[in-house]
Amino acid sequence: MKRILALGLAVIMLFALCACSGNGDNTKGDVSYDIPEGKAIPDDAVLDIMVTSHPSWPYQENWKVWQYIKESVGGKINVVAIPESEFSTKFTLVMTAPEQMPDIFAVGEKPGNFEDYCEQGAFLPFDDYEEFLPDYKKFWANVPENEMWMYNTRKNSDGKVYFSPIYGLERSTNIRGWLYRKDILDKHGLKTPETIDDLYTVSKKLKELYPDSYPFCIRTAQRNFDVIGASWEEYFNHGVYYDFATETWKYGAREETMYDIVEFFKKMVEEKLAPSDCFTINTSSWQELVATDRGFIFPEYQVRIDFFNSLARQANPEFTIAAMVPPKTEGGVAKVNKYNYPPQGLIVANTNDKARIANAFRYVNWFYTDEACELVSWGKEGETYEVVNGERKFIVDGAGQTAQSLYGINTRGTNMRFDPDAIGATISKEQYEVTDFLLEHTVDELNPLLWMSLSTEQSKELADLTVSIQTVVSENLNKFVIGQRPLSEWDQFQTELSELPIDEVLAIYEEAYNKVK
Repeated sequence: MKRILALGLAVIMLFALCACSGNGDNTKGDVSYDIPEGKAIPDDAVLDIMVTSHPSWPYQENWKVWQYIKESVGGKINVVAIPESEFSTKFTLVMTAPEQMPDIFAVGEKPGNFEDYCEQGAFLPFDDYEEFLPDYKKFWANVPENEMWMYNTRKNSDGKVYFSPIYGLERSTNIRGWLYRKDILDKHGLKTPETIDDLYTVSKKLKELYPDSYPFCIRTAQRNFDVIGASWEEYFNHGVYYDFATETWKYGAREETMYDIVEFFKKMVEEKLAPSDCFTINTSSWQELVATDRGFIFPEYQVRIDFFNSLARQANPEFTIAAMVPPKTEGGVAKVNKYNYPPQGLIVANTNDKARIANAFRYVNWFYTDEACELVSWGKEGETYEVVNGERKFIVDGAGQTAQSLYGINTRGTNMRFDPDAIGATISKEQYEVTDFLLEHTVDELNPLLWMSLSTEQSKELADLTVSIQTVVSENLNKFVIGQRPLSEWDQFQTELSELPIDEVLAIYEEAYNKVK
């Protein structure tokens, strides 16, 4: 769902939610505390949950994980799964009829996408219902300070949490790093580059050895400006970002660092050390380059290790994609920027019914218990996993089957608190063991732009301001790199940027961030 959806519905919601009070002050019904021992909600409680169904592992009613959840929580839980491609439309229809709202939405979005609904009272803040969240409170109270970003990044513009924080997936979600063909570099006695200059030198040597190759085989180059920007300057992004070193909001395209990055990319493209279509190359074409000894060094997702190694080793047992220390410049750090943030969670709807609201929060609370963590991460021995040589392994038979597709492990709405070792059981040891290495070479802080909520007014202002900025920046960075615009016009480009409302944009983000940092 796009942020624009919420903005477009703001006027509708003002009318549709007129019966809802922001904190449930006008709610009906009584809160029942007659809960059977070992359960989370009363026997006669009914909870309706709307879940977005991921296309890679579409929701299955018979998944074991939901069986375990329902058995443990108690009451009656009705799950309505909406395909991800249809969710925006169906969500819109539901939100225009508050009386038909489910008790809980289990979505795969960043919290800020629901800011408008929170402001209008459609969703309820966890902070106001802590009496029903004892395990949730206890768990987060004991999380180490250096891991509390997982909680803090769920705060809304009013400083409250409306979107369940997730723990455990930060070791599996969106982990980026620099990967390389270890077997190729080892074969030719080449060391992994320690600096950006080394990257150029090693690429030149590889180009001599493999003339048809693009040694620095990068794709979606503009996005990867942001992934590897830290190699030039810690936290650097080509667009809006927060510089934690100086505690200021910046726009990367008008910083000197941007010129250095563009200059490097231009040189790599001109000398055919990187694909000339590195901004637009499709994934399948890029994969073919890497798989056929025509691409050797690239910033990518951690999962690419297993993806390439498992396939390519069928023909070439020596084929090895491995992780390397990010190369850097004198002003940068040997790290990539942080993206391992899971954009999913549970939201409690304001149904105007005290009992339903209480049970909805009790349901959320259960996911932070030790029992829940074990069940949603592993399931049950003999049913979803077995112990082999002292290690737990998922029971998976048949090609293409996974713990997600078979049992629903680590799918939408089930993974608020997750055991990272369960992730390790679904991938190769080779890939999982590199996790600590990749996270060690990831900057400490997450760009607030990726999670921060904005008020309705701020979102409207940004919608009006950013379109022209993004177009000008994207088009020109591309042109400079591929040679359609000479670098001699860089100062002119900066003049063009100075005429755009970038400072106004930064001021909006600064105001919003000051409320939640």
